[in-house]
Order: sequence, then C-alpha cells, then structure tokens
Amino acid sequence: MSDLEKLKAWLQTYPGADQLADFQVDYTDQLPGSFGVFPAGLVEVARQENILGDVSVQNQYNFALYLVLPKAPGDDVGAAINADWVMDFQRWVQAQSVTHKAPTFGNVNEGEETLSAQNGALYDADEEGLAMYMVSLQAVFQTEYPAA
Repeated sequence: MSDLEKLKAWLQTYPGADQLADFQVDYTDQLPGSFGVFPAGLVEVARQENILGDVSVQNQYNFALYLVLPKAPGDDVGAAINADWVMDFQRWVQAQSVTHKAPTFGNVNEGEETLSAQNGALYDADEEGLAMYMVSLQAVFQTEYPAA
C-alpha cells in the first residue's frame, strides 16, 4: 500500500467522515462533501550517516486537505457547524498521532512519528451556498537506509 493510500484509508476512519461523499487526489469537486488531498511533496529535514555508512533521514510530508461543505452567505449557524467540524478534525488528528493510531511512513522509530493538522480555515465561499475549507497536514518521520 502506498503512503497516499495509507493516508486516504486512515482519513476515512475519522468519525465525521460520514459527511464526506468523495475522496479525491489533486482535485476537489464543487459539491458538498467533496474532499481533496493535495500532496505538496516530501521535504528532507535532516540527514545523518553513521560510521558503518548507514544513513538516517528525517523527512516531512506536507498535504493540503480541502473540504467542501454547505454554507449559505451570511449563515452564521452553518459557518459555526463547519468550523466545529474543522476544529474537531484537527483535534482528532492530534489524538490519533499521540495514541499511535495514525499511519506511519518511516521504517525506524515509528513510535516517535508525528502527524499534525493545523491552520484549518475557510478558504473560499460562493453565493451558491458552498464553502471550501483548507487544513494543512504534516507527517514527520524517519527512514534509515543501510550502507550499500
């Protein structure tokens, strides 16, 4: 299973995922319940080589998650419901990471990996009654490469 497939399967276990009708990669429909993951790539944070030639790399995956929910212009009640969903999702990600229920992506020190969701915010809203929210998701993990 690829890392993206692991992430997708895990995201679908979120208790509020029942509001999500469709999961897409690099695309989000303008329909309520559309959910898109936009991978922003892998960042190498640090690299160390030991005396045997084994290399340990600390990496970070970055994703942007987009969610389309109904929200009529000027509807404070709908806006609060959507904001609660986004904030609850971020708390759920934190709890999953702390309790080691989040997916892991490295091959060493998997218990030290972190997955975080932050900066959840309204990204766009239209006059037709749809709002798009964005949450930034980061996974920090370590991969070890044995000497050749």
